[in-house]
Amino acid sequence: MKKLRYIVAISAIFAVYSCNDELDTENLSEKSLTSFYKSPTDIDEAMAGIYNAIYTANVHSEEQVAANLMDNMMLGGGGPDDKSAKWVDNFEDPAEDTYRDMWRQSYNGISRANAIIEKVPDADFSKYFDTPQLADEFKKQALGEALFMRAFFYFRLAKFFGGVPLIIKYDGDRLVARSTYTETFAQIASDLKLAIETMPSTPFTSLPTSRYGHANKWVAEAYMGRVFLFYTGYMSNIEKQATSDLPLVGGGALTATQVGAYLDDCINNSGYKLASDFRNLWPYSYVNKSAKDDTLLPWAAAEGLSWVGQDGATPTFGTGNFETMFMQRYSFGSWDWTNGQSYTNRLALFNSLRGNSLAPFGEGWGWCTVNPKLFSGWDDADPRKRGSILEVGKAEQGTAGYAADKGDHETGYFNKKYVALQHDNGKGSYVGMFVQMYDWKITDMQLMHAQDFILMRFADVLLMHSEITKTPEGMNAVRLRAKLGPVGYSLDNIKTERLHELAFEGLHWFDLVRWGDVDTAFNDVIQVRNSGVTANYSVKYRSETKGLVPIPETEIRLLNGVYNQNPGW
Repeated sequence: MKKLRYIVAISAIFAVYSCNDELDTENLSEKSLTSFYKSPTDIDEAMAGIYNAIYTANVHSEEQVAANLMDNMMLGGGGPDDKSAKWVDNFEDPAEDTYRDMWRQSYNGISRANAIIEKVPDADFSKYFDTPQLADEFKKQALGEALFMRAFFYFRLAKFFGGVPLIIKYDGDRLVARSTYTETFAQIASDLKLAIETMPSTPFTSLPTSRYGHANKWVAEAYMGRVFLFYTGYMSNIEKQATSDLPLVGGGALTATQVGAYLDDCINNSGYKLASDFRNLWPYSYVNKSAKDDTLLPWAAAEGLSWVGQDGATPTFGTGNFETMFMQRYSFGSWDWTNGQSYTNRLALFNSLRGNSLAPFGEGWGWCTVNPKLFSGWDDADPRKRGSILEVGKAEQGTAGYAADKGDHETGYFNKKYVALQHDNGKGSYVGMFVQMYDWKITDMQLMHAQDFILMRFADVLLMHSEITKTPEGMNAVRLRAKLGPVGYSLDNIKTERLHELAFEGLHWFDLVRWGDVDTAFNDVIQVRNSGVTANYSVKYRSETKGLVPIPETEIRLLNGVYNQNPGW
């Protein structure tokens, strides 16, 4: 049975780690910074607390939802009451604390990571393992993983908010001012570098299934590429301070050659590889098998699709996934839990068909409808086109019964990678595919989305390698998988390939920003249907925001002038 390994319900852990509004770190539990972190079990529980900080209560604070709403290839959508989605889509702030959960949860994760980073080096785990080597490997993995997660959360903050307060000690000053953009990225890069140097070089294929979902050395190398590209692009194209290096704390920097070498190591030694068919990465490729005798998605049957699954090389369902490197794991949610809905994949819920409960594609809130120019400008010969975009009113796509005019910004196209999947449960009602696969006893359509959100996959490593080294091999390996011919290296070719390979994965918005294309990306006037009325859609991007969102006003007030608001907000 699928387990959501990031979620823990250990009140003592949360009490130790919590970095609350008033930044009160008083220990109110039995476990403390001095008495905890003594055993592998302690470390595993503490690490689960770090990962738990990925989840946010407010859907606008979910990175992938926020980034897709701001992307030029996705519209706001939703219904007439979904004003917040439309405001974010139009670069307006729906509320003074729209992104506060992202801010708070990131700092919760950072605080929890700081505790492990400080305590693990002095811990002795030898009595828990058969050999000193195994004990040392455990220690190195724990330390490196915590370093990676601290970098992960600071990178998330920096992408959205810019330079942020750097708190790198568990008992560090919570009242520090924001660091500069460069200082923030120097900390991120330094943490990633030390994580890479610390974690064991164990190939993915040798990792136990129980480690699936955890960061490793190869994930850290991949993120170094992403951080390098974002920092150098942002500084060069948004701040107009051209740079080709990624700074490190205390001086020094990483060059493109050095970062390219990290990606070379990942490509050659990690054990990750591309899935044979791009479309098999997404669970719609499994829906016919899940429904057993029913061919609910004729297109998937005709194309011979077979889902690779989402539990690593030997999944419970699927053929084996060697491409997904790092992901946000989901299970079912519960209204009885605090923030229980955040543990179900809300991107799939919010992006699904509004007012239409079909088989195999289920109902959702209709956010992030797809810009029709992406579909019309995409070669039909590329299987990723219909592998990424769901067309309505198509029998072969299982959408023949789609009833239009249920929502706003309707274009006839939806996100196919992350979408509600369901079929008949044998009792005359549609129930989520994942619910039936794992035999969960829930029927609420809002809580049934257990699809992992992929944060990093091997295809992106190949594309980043081409962009950083200015060579075509990685890009053409991705194209070959799509049965497309090779092309020469150019930035324009990279831009097209990233758009088509990584559409709707929460990355294109950040690509637009770092390439400096964001100022010209929102000039379209698109005809849409708003709850049955034909209308023109357009967005007014405001360049004065520099691609950043507002610092939560509550955080600014709490620190009484220590923080300044981002420009344009």
